[in-house]
Amino acid sequence: MTDGGVFVGGGGADYGVPQELALKYGNRHGLIAGATGTGKTVTLQILAEGFSSAGVPVFMADVKGDLSGIAAAGSEAGKLHGAFTERSNTIGFDLSYRSFPTVFWDMFGEKGHPVRTTVSEMGPLLLSRLMGLSEAQEGVINIAFHLADKEGLALLDLNDLRAMLRHVGEQADQIELEYGNVDTRSIGAIQRQLLVLENQGGDKFFGEPALELSDLIRTDSSGMGQINLLAADKLMSSPQLYATFLLWLLSELFEELPEIGNPDKPKLVFFFDEAHLLFDDAPKALVDKVEQVARLIRSKGVGVYFITQNPADVPDGILSQLGNRVQHALRAFTARDQRDLRRAAENYRANPAFDTELAIKEVGTGEAVTSFLQAKGVPGIVERTLVRPPQSRLGPLSAQERAQVMAESAFGTKYDTPIDRESAQEILAQRAEAAAQEAAKAEADAQAKAQAPAARSELEDSFDGFNNARRYQPATKTARKTQARSGRSDSVMTTFGKSLARQLGTKTGQALVRGVLGSLFKSR
Repeated sequence: MTDGGVFVGGGGADYGVPQELALKYGNRHGLIAGATGTGKTVTLQILAEGFSSAGVPVFMADVKGDLSGIAAAGSEAGKLHGAFTERSNTIGFDLSYRSFPTVFWDMFGEKGHPVRTTVSEMGPLLLSRLMGLSEAQEGVINIAFHLADKEGLALLDLNDLRAMLRHVGEQADQIELEYGNVDTRSIGAIQRQLLVLENQGGDKFFGEPALELSDLIRTDSSGMGQINLLAADKLMSSPQLYATFLLWLLSELFEELPEIGNPDKPKLVFFFDEAHLLFDDAPKALVDKVEQVARLIRSKGVGVYFITQNPADVPDGILSQLGNRVQHALRAFTARDQRDLRRAAENYRANPAFDTELAIKEVGTGEAVTSFLQAKGVPGIVERTLVRPPQSRLGPLSAQERAQVMAESAFGTKYDTPIDRESAQEILAQRAEAAAQEAAKAEADAQAKAQAPAARSELEDSFDGFNNARRYQPATKTARKTQARSGRSDSVMTTFGKSLARQLGTKTGQALVRGVLGSLFKSR
């Protein structure tokens, strides 16, 4: 490590001039490539050490599980100490073992602090890529996100997205004219892909508290850059989830960090291991987005370094932006391998001292062909380089050592316990319950109204009174006895009255009445 750069290696009779990566060009991105077993992991480790020593925070994924040793100092008792000492003497490197400030992260929360984000922050494009959706299905996802924003529904986890998709399906007829056709079959296909994503561990990734990027860009009390190490050995069993997560993180850095132009050193260096996973079967829209981010994030002080087996794994539009390169050996066993080897050699500024293509083919483990940006950003001449040994431990920490590092971390209380606040799922469930209660009340009111007697008018009441007055009411037994006794005592008068009534209906009867009455009056 020099004042202005990260020492990588070189020197000795069989190698060129010492090689270092200039800090002021550290944000111009880079490439570490080479076949399996050629030393890419060690190169990644020594670059992380160099940036950390210069006060630059680092984020990298531990794909094979052997980078955690960067949190512990190397040891003279190590089995490679003799070889490291010999190499250091060859290249003129003062080897002093030391540890580096490290924070462990893990999407599953097992080997590090949980890394979470929300569904809203991931966005429809990356989610569609993550689930491998078709164009029509991606359109449905976009509609769901738009309606969630419009109705103020927070999409935090996968349950929220499921609830929102059901909501979209239930009102498909209403939204068709404004947003286009929503096919319920597309919603069903998305729901199935969400189940697959959940089984891969996506349910642990989506939620709160979400990762704050400021917690990645830190230095310790001595000014060394914090090394953020993502445990990715288990994550690699879901390669699409791994690639999408790193792309999301890169996109978030691009969106949130301010423009700072060309700083003296990077604000953060981002190592993207197994980079080919990002581009395998990726749609053009996604590749264009990666290219845009890689091109523009440089001015925000972020350097992105892709680690892969073959430079051909990286699209040309992105490969052309990678100014700092470390090329380990490539094996040319097939015709395709030979074409890739020639292509890799053509990407370097030629050195008249040796054949670049032959050098890439012949370099051994721990050796590389390197080229770093020099004054005014001009690519340096390619050199054969003996990579320096690491100062930290080469190999993984034990479970107890990892647990100790995590216990001393300041982020445990912030991220280890998940939070489940009210969001789309709860709000939509409340709406559905309120609608169900309202429907039940309306149905009960309708049934009560149907069973109650109808309102009656005054005219109907009058007719009822008249009919009741005419209706025959049978007498009780006591009343019949009273009527019988009364009938016997009044039988003479009754007979007379009935005879009189009959005669009143005739002329003779009328004359009789007049005669009787007349005689009565006369007698008076």
